[in-house]
Amino acid sequence: MLRFIVIGLLLATSLSASARDLDAILDSGTLRVGTTGDYKPFTYLDEGEYEGFDIDMAEYLAKEMGLEVEFVETSWPTLMDDLKADEYDIGMGGISRTISRQLQARYSHPYLTYGKTPLVHVDSADRFSSLEDIDQPDVRIGVNPGGTNEAFVKGNIQQAEVVVIEHNLDIPPAVAAKEVDVMITDSPEAIFYANADENLAAPLADEPFTKSQLAYLIQADAERLQDTVNFILERMELTGDLDALRREHMLIQ
Repeated sequence: MLRFIVIGLLLATSLSASARDLDAILDSGTLRVGTTGDYKPFTYLDEGEYEGFDIDMAEYLAKEMGLEVEFVETSWPTLMDDLKADEYDIGMGGISRTISRQLQARYSHPYLTYGKTPLVHVDSADRFSSLEDIDQPDVRIGVNPGGTNEAFVKGNIQQAEVVVIEHNLDIPPAVAAKEVDVMITDSPEAIFYANADENLAAPLADEPFTKSQLAYLIQADAERLQDTVNFILERMELTGDLDALRREHMLIQ
């Protein structure tokens, strides 16, 4: 029995590549940042270039460390597998702190507290004042696969029709066009879209269904990188640079 346990542990270990240590990252001159590019206002593509709060944060972190940034495309379904395969050093882009991810990796300090909330057409803002209002047979909810939005819908919606839309960025336009009635998403994203499009509203953004935090995802054995990122975050908080960037991207008032 012991022999089989040892073999199993060795096999599990072989499935995860070792992280680059901080010295290797510094020697390379490049910080590899994994990002999905589909989650405004944190990470999105604009004419082929990554934009958003966490893209600016990636540039800030890299500059503080004397590095250039290499953005590595990942996706919500492959986020953890890509990290464990050493495809990137740090995941940035509106990544929620969850216990399942923590058991496989490590996080920076959280940089934003938020909750799940509905994004709806402005005509329906008065119609949806609770989760019960949303979970009705005649309501269509748009979700993207693989993230915490889909997990919330699966765990809390029993009656409404769930419409899977492959790309997260396609869901707000679908709500605006009334192709779906609701998008359940994180409050910063809902506020962003409600401010950007007069056809959209985030009626419950101040009273989200859940409370959680966003942080940066780091490989399990990259303790020194985690310490360095936390050091920079703490200093940004102290100097006010973090709040300034949050305001610029409408994450806080």
